[in-house]
Amino acid sequence: MRLRLGFLGLGALAMLTGLYGGLWRLGLDLPGGSGLAELHGALLICGLFGTVIGLERAVALGRDWAFLAPGLSGLGTLLMLSGAPLAGAAAYALAAAVLLAATLTIAAAQPAVFTGTLVAGALAWLTGTVLWLSGSTVPEVAGWWLGFLILTIAGERLELGRLMAVKRGSEALFLLGVALIAAGAHNGLMSPNGATLYGLALLVLTAWLIRHDVVRHTVRQAGQTRFMAICMIAGYGWLGAAGGLLLAMPPAETAFGYDAALHAVLIGFVFSMVFGHALIILPAVARVRIAYRPALYGPLVLLHAAVLLRVAGDVLAWQPGRAWSGPLTLVALLGFVGLIVGGIVRRPRRSDARTTAPAPAPAAPVTPGPAANHGR
Repeated sequence: MRLRLGFLGLGALAMLTGLYGGLWRLGLDLPGGSGLAELHGALLICGLFGTVIGLERAVALGRDWAFLAPGLSGLGTLLMLSGAPLAGAAAYALAAAVLLAATLTIAAAQPAVFTGTLVAGALAWLTGTVLWLSGSTVPEVAGWWLGFLILTIAGERLELGRLMAVKRGSEALFLLGVALIAAGAHNGLMSPNGATLYGLALLVLTAWLIRHDVVRHTVRQAGQTRFMAICMIAGYGWLGAAGGLLLAMPPAETAFGYDAALHAVLIGFVFSMVFGHALIILPAVARVRIAYRPALYGPLVLLHAAVLLRVAGDVLAWQPGRAWSGPLTLVALLGFVGLIVGGIVRRPRRSDARTTAPAPAPAAPVTPGPAANHGR
């Protein structure tokens, strides 16, 4: 458990340093910010999400060797921050290879479209990181790295979709989106053809998620279930917006088209998913109970306001909006983390349990299934 918490700590370090570099990129004169600005994307995607997804997948698989994935990605972050970017990139690539091996093991035990999609997501991370290690720039590999996150989330939402009645054409539409992601990433977001294919992919996957995801029903419930559903629906909106932005503002032809689409996906879609899933992922990974509180809507609103500012600033070439979006994103994330940490319910020690009356039975815990679920 100490090892798991250590990995989560390294993920948090990658998030904070990546965001610090992002603030420098937006024009804030921060000490040491220029060096971190160059590592901004790698720290967030490989350092933060590579570590967290690798840890989640290792817990789901239950094999000791699978914990090499979050360990290597955490090591990659430390190497990056210590001034050894080449060694750090190599560690990230090895982490992606271990994650791919773990996901293939899961897929072999449970062959299905959703496990195959998780394999595709891990392969996308490995492909992008190897290309980056070989000298490609971050914009050139961004399609692969974003594909890692998008396919991981989409695959696990597909798993949950099995709880609903299967609709005609559901899997075909989903697989079309996956194929377009791969084609767009291969051609590159900076090429007109690649941007078009990727934009279409995001629109197709958004249509699938809105039509077939269980959140269409869970949003009608209350409390934590409704909060999670709202997080996901809001994220789907930004995923579709990113697809539209890639079509309307191709990165190769506009000054801020790349920035707008990238942050619509990474902040609007992915972090919204994190907000919605944290209340079940952290208990499964760190073995703690976290109490849901309505105050969590505060950071969620701030997060989406920050994305709106960023995208509006990019579309309108409005620098103040772009500049303010960074600090607002940081406040939203730190506020959410603070509420999550403050909501941890202490488990009674065994000695306490013998001297106190038994507490009411908690809700049934959610344990990661074979697909390392990203959110019930």
